[in-house]
Amino acid sequence: MFADIVKISVKAGSGGNGAVSFHREKYVASGGPDGGDGGKGGDIIFIADDNLSTLIDFRYKRKYVAEDGKKGDQKKSSGKSAPNTVIKVPRGTLVKDSETGRLIADISGSEPVIIARGGKGGKGNMNFATPRRQAPRFAKPGFPGEKFELTLELKLLADVGLVGFPNVGKSSLISAVSAAKPEIANYHFTTLTPVLGVIRVDEKSFVMADIPGLIEGASGGAGLGHNFLRHVERCRLIVHVVDVSGIEARDPKEDFEKINYELAQFSQEIANLPQIVAANKSDIATDEQIEEFRAFIGEKYPLFIISAATKAGTQELVNHVAARLDDLPPVKLYEAEPVSLEELDKKSAEKRVFAVNKLEDDLYEVKAEWLAPILSMVNMEDYESLQYFQRVLRSSGIIDALEAAGIQEGDTVSVFDFEFEFIN
Repeated sequence: MFADIVKISVKAGSGGNGAVSFHREKYVASGGPDGGDGGKGGDIIFIADDNLSTLIDFRYKRKYVAEDGKKGDQKKSSGKSAPNTVIKVPRGTLVKDSETGRLIADISGSEPVIIARGGKGGKGNMNFATPRRQAPRFAKPGFPGEKFELTLELKLLADVGLVGFPNVGKSSLISAVSAAKPEIANYHFTTLTPVLGVIRVDEKSFVMADIPGLIEGASGGAGLGHNFLRHVERCRLIVHVVDVSGIEARDPKEDFEKINYELAQFSQEIANLPQIVAANKSDIATDEQIEEFRAFIGEKYPLFIISAATKAGTQELVNHVAARLDDLPPVKLYEAEPVSLEELDKKSAEKRVFAVNKLEDDLYEVKAEWLAPILSMVNMEDYESLQYFQRVLRSSGIIDALEAAGIQEGDTVSVFDFEFEFIN
């Protein structure tokens, strides 16, 4: 079964809590605080696997959770960081935030990509000793790990896309020129999934994809083609296969125009791709049919008269395709879209639960998981960024809660591992 769009949820591990501990040793009256830091939570990492060609596995497992970091310990011992959770996907998978549609990553390279980052470990009490605060009896909790509802969308990485009506011979063509062996039969919709074939020409090679199921109305959801048109979007070149014989009482000229219309309706970018026309089934076509179609195509597109069944003309076609690809840009890759502070603010607006605790006479702690991703994006050295952070604290009610708890000007506010002086 082929699947190219799925939704899953991922959650990176939270950081371990810092420890509250004091050094105890014989003959040492007061060893001071020695609570260690918590370990880092595990990341959620995606990596391309060329042994996978579908997202079907994600239909059966939709939730992925990484381990939390271990808490800190005495004797200044840091907690152990959690292992990362690695998720393998087919090469060419786009990872999107389901809520916003923002593209997080295009898993098309060979490098692993961190999708959700594990939280940092909390600081142990050994970090909070000062001349005024010699025995701090508090530590910091670990940062929460990032979590997302994700949409995974597979867009095949192919240099060339074969398009055309069902039963025009696309599967026969890819079988004739590559090692791919799709099912071939004399009925419509034999091919129910995209088929990739590697074609070698001298020292060069390229990937060709048989895009199945295109019919009239495909761009609007008719037939199977709407499900597979997205796989043409990465292609550098289109080979438009037409049954020039008209053996099914179809007009090849009308078929050619209808398929191009569907491509344009789905994406103007696809419609503008370079296109080569392969007039197939020439072995059972008349000379008159071939010449009539040749006149119809004219000089607008390169035309090759072929027979996938007998392989006539197929080598000339792939030689031309290989030469044409030398002049075209590489397979399209998509740039990840950075998250904005406004988006973070919007996503957290409905979940602004927080707590304010007084740790010492002049030290107040704010606990709010939703502030963690905002803090990671804020540059405290930048005035506008700092002003944004202050607006978030004010609009969320945190400033009012601090004042109600008795905070005074000059006292310290601690949010995760960030501390600042309170100024009213």
